[in-house]
Amino acid sequence: MDNIILFDDAAIRGSLLPFTFTRPVADIRVGILKISEKWEKYSGQKAGFVTQDYLSKKFGHREGSATMINGAACPTQELWDAILSLNPNQALWFNQTLLAIKSDTPSEFNHDVAKEKSKVEYKGTFTLIQKTWNIFEFNAQEIKNDFNLITSGRKSIGISDPNTILYNESQIFIEEGAKIKAAVLNAENGPIYIGKNAEIQEGALIRGPFALCESSTVNMGAKMRGDITVGPHSKIGGEVSNSVIFGYSNKGHDGFMGNSVLGEWCNLGADTNTSNLKNNYASVKVWDYIKGGFSNTGLQFCGLMMGDHSKSGINTMFNTGTVVGVGANVFGDGYPRNFIPSFSWGGAAGFTTFQYRKFEEVAIAVMNRRGLNFDETEKEIIQRVFELTKHYRIWDKTI
Repeated sequence: MDNIILFDDAAIRGSLLPFTFTRPVADIRVGILKISEKWEKYSGQKAGFVTQDYLSKKFGHREGSATMINGAACPTQELWDAILSLNPNQALWFNQTLLAIKSDTPSEFNHDVAKEKSKVEYKGTFTLIQKTWNIFEFNAQEIKNDFNLITSGRKSIGISDPNTILYNESQIFIEEGAKIKAAVLNAENGPIYIGKNAEIQEGALIRGPFALCESSTVNMGAKMRGDITVGPHSKIGGEVSNSVIFGYSNKGHDGFMGNSVLGEWCNLGADTNTSNLKNNYASVKVWDYIKGGFSNTGLQFCGLMMGDHSKSGINTMFNTGTVVGVGANVFGDGYPRNFIPSFSWGGAAGFTTFQYRKFEEVAIAVMNRRGLNFDETEKEIIQRVFELTKHYRIWDKTI
């Protein structure tokens, strides 16, 4: 079989910033798995990436004949079958979006090559992640899809704790090493997936669809209201609704988070709250990196979008539809602005630049706690993002 290579659609990638500052589109987690991991399940092989040059050292690909697939597309069996049926002279499209082509030279891939091929229009259904808010908007359905994909033909280890209450147990899957004590798991509205070595502590209330990935923890007394994914090596607590944590991030304390997305290496301080509904019930607008201004989501509920390595201090209040870039540190009373550029330091009283040297000290300490290194590859990516986002930090007179 050809290599599987997931490419960044340029227009879609821009609409998924700040998350795609530090990863290809297909490295986004929605449902239980990252998009790339979904394709690996269908194809049975490791996926490669065609992405921004500064990301390619970390997210590369093998040379040779390849099936090129749009990294924003979440697979279904119907879509996978349509891709497998393509011949070298065909390209699969969904309206104006290129979904897949075959290529002998993936490093030279571009949309002009696809336009020279015979157009095959895909008529089936699937999930396409085109906007940041699509990540939480489509999360419930993707949890259901991934649950079936991961658990088919397998048996849950079950729950031995007599003080844990289960509803619709057939839709609850527990991986090896998971620990659950005195919790309530209700899968009547959708499946609940508990990953390897994950932990659910006493008094936690969980409604499906819900995914707790490997080595993550739901803290005591947490209220998980459904449509939630907690990526690997993360902690979650307080009250949460319809949100996605990519991984290696913490929202461990009381406070509400709804209709939100956190990247990796984020931390929300105690009693951080995110508004997800405007007082006038109007549609929420969020910062659009392509437009350079705010765009209407068309959604009544939309909370916080926070890029990798960003953090909030205790009692931080995020207004409806706030977008925080990469490497920001937000703290203080009052509501900070709705768009917080990457490497911002401050809050409602104003911002300065989180100098790169200071940021790196924090990143090294945070990653070391998880047994990982902020290595040269990571440094090069973050340094590049620091340069790419300078023009947003208009308060920095040294730029």
